[in-house]
Amino acid sequence: MISCMNVFPESGLRIGIDLGGSKIELIALDACGSELLRFRRATPAGDYRQTVQLIAAMVAEAEADLGAEASVGVGTPGAISLKSGLMKNCNSTCLNDMPLQQDLQRQLGREVRLSNDANCFALSEAVDGAAAGAGMVFGVILGTGVGGGIVVNGKVLNGANSIAGEWGHNPLPCPQADELPGPACYCGRYGCIETWLSGPAMSADHRRHEQVSVSAEEIVRLAGEGDQSCQQSVARYCDRLARALAGVINIIDPDTIVLGGGMSNIKPLYDEVPRLWGSYIFSDEVRTRLVAPKFGDSSGVRGAAWLWSQGN
Repeated sequence: MISCMNVFPESGLRIGIDLGGSKIELIALDACGSELLRFRRATPAGDYRQTVQLIAAMVAEAEADLGAEASVGVGTPGAISLKSGLMKNCNSTCLNDMPLQQDLQRQLGREVRLSNDANCFALSEAVDGAAAGAGMVFGVILGTGVGGGIVVNGKVLNGANSIAGEWGHNPLPCPQADELPGPACYCGRYGCIETWLSGPAMSADHRRHEQVSVSAEEIVRLAGEGDQSCQQSVARYCDRLARALAGVINIIDPDTIVLGGGMSNIKPLYDEVPRLWGSYIFSDEVRTRLVAPKFGDSSGVRGAAWLWSQGN
């Protein structure tokens, strides 16, 4: 249940920005989470200064339409380094080593809250999405990469090193003989969860077994039409996801796990993975729910707006 009181600023308006490599999306929410407006602009390719200026211009445009000032939260494709205060690990490389938060605050003349896109996804689904009311939520991004965010009692858990929820670069649990040492990962290690559970990873796994190149989307479609080799690829994916999520459950024991990203559209996951994960979880009963996102691709930008919620 969302409280409509105790919000910032006095107008109760929140603006969320989803800063992506190809587009920047803005949403404005009222105090109760109702969408007031939304629009997007193309991201200035490889141009950091123009990106900052465009975000400021988008906020100004939205506030002019709304007739009031709003709080601003930004979901980013990377994180702020605790060591330098600069952006790091961004796939939009022009953001790396830049003072994004400081520059946005200077442009907008107010405090701006930043968090990575996985945290924003998790926060959105925890506040008023598929996991609303859950005490602890693990939000999972399964797309071109694999990420995660943790929300506890409506607040993002960042952790001492600002890496809470970053499960994608841990090893796949309980590896089978033919899964060792695992595919090479860009991080320099082998067999990371990301190398097994991203969209490109499913395609690569199918290619290793069948010697043909098929996209993850096509594998899922063909599996649904009865293709046995594609069904086997989906089955292997389900088992690996079950093992990977079991490791999370054994450590943080979330009430709800919400899947996001393109791979979250695989419908068999929601029945198969909970059926499989029990044998990997240190409990005689598993009450954790596995659910699809309520807001889908909109969760990231909504979560950015909710960075100002409940004293976050």
